[in-house]
Amino acid sequence: MDVTASNAITRINLQELIRLQADARALKLPSARPARARQSGLRHSAQRGRGMAFAEVRRYQPGDDIRSIDWRVTARRQAPHTKLYEEERERPVLLLCDLGPTLFFASTGAFKQVRCAQLAAILAWLALAGGDQVGGIVFNGSTLSVQRPARRKKSVLRLLDTLASQQRTSLDNTATDTTLDSALGEARRVAHTGSQIFVISDFLNITDNTPGLLGALARHNSVNALRVVDPLEQELPHSGRFAVAGPEGPVWFDASSHSFQKAWAEKINRHEARLADYFRLSGVQATTVSTRDTPANSLKLILGPGGRIG
Repeated sequence: MDVTASNAITRINLQELIRLQADARALKLPSARPARARQSGLRHSAQRGRGMAFAEVRRYQPGDDIRSIDWRVTARRQAPHTKLYEEERERPVLLLCDLGPTLFFASTGAFKQVRCAQLAAILAWLALAGGDQVGGIVFNGSTLSVQRPARRKKSVLRLLDTLASQQRTSLDNTATDTTLDSALGEARRVAHTGSQIFVISDFLNITDNTPGLLGALARHNSVNALRVVDPLEQELPHSGRFAVAGPEGPVWFDASSHSFQKAWAEKINRHEARLADYFRLSGVQATTVSTRDTPANSLKLILGPGGRIG
């Protein structure tokens, strides 16, 4: 399904998020091979995410990996013993989805809040199809909703309903402390060790506490940042007068003003450098997704073969 052909430009409803299951199925087809992305992908060390769970200890047999020898049992029983592991069959996938005031915007494609909801929906369907548990934290500046991971279609539908119902329809001054930092703090309480965590946001409201919160999550989990941006946020047009919505009404600017262009570029460069440092310090993989691109195409560049998460 071509999402941009739908009416989901400023807001997306539950039915449209459910229909994105078809996009998830298409990503899992063998022909949906990942292309080489310019940004960092979503690959992590095998020591995180889906791993190996301890099963039992038995006597060492020729061909066993000597790195798996249990030296305490070997010393106690005076005979070599090795640990056996089995692959974990499911893994919690936690989706943090930002629908805050800064995401109620786009100059092309669809609003950032729509793209965030679409990315979260496709990832939720992919995780469920892969046998993983799915949960989420949805926050919009005034409300924060938490759903613990579970491996049931009903849980995915409940998460999609939250994504649809908590999208903003206007800019207002009712924002509380349900920001990115508060969501990251909540994720630390909800996530089990070894979880796959996706933070889907525009990351415009980062603070000095953000890298510490991201790093605390990344120490025991696989954390990926999907940063949704609009082309206008990266580079202004070179001429013309434009209006941007603000809390107190539209704000006009003259793109032909050299001083305005310079001040804008400096602000963007400072934020980009700061955000890059935060991702580097916290050990989080980051990928940029544009509002002009469909989420399925964006994810195709960063998922593993057959739409594999992680």
